[in-house]
Amino acid sequence: MALKVIILAAGQGKRMYSSLPKVLHPLAGKPMLQWVIEAAQVLNPENIYVVYGHAGEQILAFFQDAPVQWIRQTAQLGTGHAVAQVLPYLNPEDEVIILCGDVPLISSQTLALLTRQLTQQALNLVIAKFENPTGLGRIIRDEHSQILGIVEEKDATEQQRTIREIYAGILATSAANLLRWLPKLSHANAQQEYYLTEIVDFAVNENRPINGIFAKRPEEIQGVNTRSQLIQLERYYQLQQAERLLSTGVTLLDPTRFDLRGELAVGQDVIIDVNVIIEGKVTIGNHCYIGPNTVLKNVQMADHVEILANCVIETTVIASHCTIGPFARLRPGSQLAQGAKIGNFVEIKQATIGPKSKVNHLSYIGDATLGEQVNIGAGTITCNYDGANKHHTEIGDHAFIGSNSQLVAPVKIGEWATIGAGSTITKDVPSGQLSLSRVKQQIIPHWQRPVKKGKE
Repeated sequence: MALKVIILAAGQGKRMYSSLPKVLHPLAGKPMLQWVIEAAQVLNPENIYVVYGHAGEQILAFFQDAPVQWIRQTAQLGTGHAVAQVLPYLNPEDEVIILCGDVPLISSQTLALLTRQLTQQALNLVIAKFENPTGLGRIIRDEHSQILGIVEEKDATEQQRTIREIYAGILATSAANLLRWLPKLSHANAQQEYYLTEIVDFAVNENRPINGIFAKRPEEIQGVNTRSQLIQLERYYQLQQAERLLSTGVTLLDPTRFDLRGELAVGQDVIIDVNVIIEGKVTIGNHCYIGPNTVLKNVQMADHVEILANCVIETTVIASHCTIGPFARLRPGSQLAQGAKIGNFVEIKQATIGPKSKVNHLSYIGDATLGEQVNIGAGTITCNYDGANKHHTEIGDHAFIGSNSQLVAPVKIGEWATIGAGSTITKDVPSGQLSLSRVKQQIIPHWQRPVKKGKE
């Protein structure tokens, strides 16, 4: 038997009030649909079919390289109708898991359990108990606790709406069952749609085993229909990540104000202050401090690094014993050697900062290579762009660049060279030499400042 996975992602998501398809709304930095695809991939299915419809062009464009087969549902006539679009691709002996693109936190462990307890005759449903089951389908059981059916909330009686046990659209069964049941679905309901949940009635009538597989946590099968529900899942997920990091020895000064939107590998004795956002793949070494309101995206950080408040660092490699910030921005392609220091209101882009070199304040260093123990004065910029092309600046070991200097690339500053404050450098400076390009200061005697007319 081959395992096939069907993901339903055709809904419009009207209650999101957005031009973005619902399944593309992000949770922890990834679209909800991507979470579901990744959970399905862990099962190594033979095929993953994604049924799409509303704003399908946007979905296809985002997932153009995804290892899935796309099935278009031209008219959104309900979940049963959506699954029926995949029937031509199924063999009767296949095992089938049906997932929802707006249920992003379903775990691969729960899905594995769903298939382990599956037989060719059975229908397995993932279920949970919710404190507030509003909007969700309720599980109906008999006096022996056997599942008899699922009733959608819009079709439920007042008594049925008090039931807290819910089904959120995830099931497993054989393709043979689906091939037999789906053509019998009706749309005689409040929505006039073909509900997939009606197959439970067919299974009961045929005396098929119906198994309820409880999710480990209700949030696993929490669907998203509103922005409020999405934020609730976001906060749940982020707190789970924070608890995991705390359990490994990381100090989070406030676990409720920490966002992990990617992958984080972290060493010992690391302190992360409030409102830190981690994106992409980030590695933090031992004995590091990450200051408040900092964003790290695709950063590799060695030991004993201190990042002060309000920094944005992206695609950067940071060696040990570096200090960065506050209010620093390190753009892609930046590399800091051991002991380098980047100060406040400094921007670095596509630049290598040598060992123990300092760019302390109010400077821009782009497309540049700095040697060892270079000192960059306040207000210094590398003029790396001529309006069409980027050019490189090279600064040798122990060079001193005075404040408010402009280094017009391409230019090379030799070792131990000194640039006087306020200079514009357009030619290479030899090692050990002083270079100045200031306008001579003049004093104008008896000069009076102009005043506005009528105030003489």
